Amino acid sequence: MPVAQVPGAHEGQTRAAVVQLLLEEGPITATEIGVRLGLSAAGVRRHLDALIDTGEAQAAPAPRREGRGRGRPARRFQLTAVGRARLGHSYDDLASAAMRHLREVGGEAAVEDFARRRVQSLLGGVAPVESGSGAEIEDTAEDIAAAFTDAGFAASTRRVGTGVQICQHHCPVSHVAEQFPELCEAELEAFTRMLGTHVQRLATIANGDSFCTTHVPVPPSDTRKT
Repeated sequence: MPVAQVPGAHEGQTRAAVVQLLLEEGPITATEIGVRLGLSAAGVRRHLDALIDTGEAQAAPAPRREGRGRGRPARRFQLTAVGRARLGHSYDDLASAAMRHLREVGGEAAVEDFARRRVQSLLGGVAPVESGSGAEIEDTAEDIAAAFTDAGFAASTRRVGTGVQICQHHCPVSHVAEQFPELCEAELEAFTRMLGTHVQRLATIANGDSFCTTHVPVPPSDTRKT
């Protein structure tokens, strides 16, 4: 009956919205999910429980608390590798086979050249840092995140101490990158070149982390004021 299908369709749309939040904002609390999506606490819990039962979500490790405070910190949730995989990795087998053939025909140099050309095409519209100022570095980091988001990486930036971090919450080629780390290495090289400073890769989805994180140092006296 059509009437009976509507609640199910709405439930599926809400579940997809929860998954998207876990992808882009995770680790995130149940309260934050409820506020963002206008859901009751019971509604959020129902969706989280379902995602946890299927192995698509999990409670994130509690952050180390500094000093003493009242109460227990709210639990935060994030997608698992299973959850990210179900978002889609189109043509993984074909892409992996093509990369293996490229290596057989052209060797490691051919794979590395392909990886560099690929990331160059992703960042083609991003202007590299020229002045080396903290504000310009932050702006360029945001431009890089936007370019990667357009390519399906759900990327964002966040201020951490005297630097910024580029976070890629999804990787549409993570399964291929597990076999060909040259893809990740080329990204790091491109970030260093575009930002004009040494950057450090802290985590990668291909290595089993929740998201890819790249730390970009910014001169402490020259960070952009917010």
